[in-house]
Amino acid sequence: MRSSPNRLVATIFGIVYLLVGVLGFFVTGPVAFLATEGGLLLGVFEVNPFHNVAHLLIGAVLLTTGLMSAKGAKIANISVGAAYLLLGIVGFFLVGTPLNVLALNTPDHFLHLASAIVLLGVGLAADRAPQLSGRTA
Repeated sequence: MRSSPNRLVATIFGIVYLLVGVLGFFVTGPVAFLATEGGLLLGVFEVNPFHNVAHLLIGAVLLTTGLMSAKGAKIANISVGAAYLLLGIVGFFLVGTPLNVLALNTPDHFLHLASAIVLLGVGLAADRAPQLSGRTA
């Protein structure tokens, strides 16, 4: 895993998102599954049970691919990073509407955007195949 930044990042993010998913259930006991407002995780991030399940699934994908292969971790980092980029942007427009089924708030948007930058940055830039220069000796 030391030789693959994608595996390392996927594994770390996977563990973190699994923990966040589990911890989220401690603050969403009385909250409806698809509530547009939820409990506050760490006193800042709004979550509902659906949001917690999403964190568990994303964490499982990242951790599994991070433990298996650099190629799989790269694909997962890029895919999850792209999804988080989209969610981070669209999320700003969902707050206060019935479409906010993840109970997102402004700190969530910035955390999703930060996650997207790291996951996409590593996914797109690391573990690249060496480029042939086309020159002959």
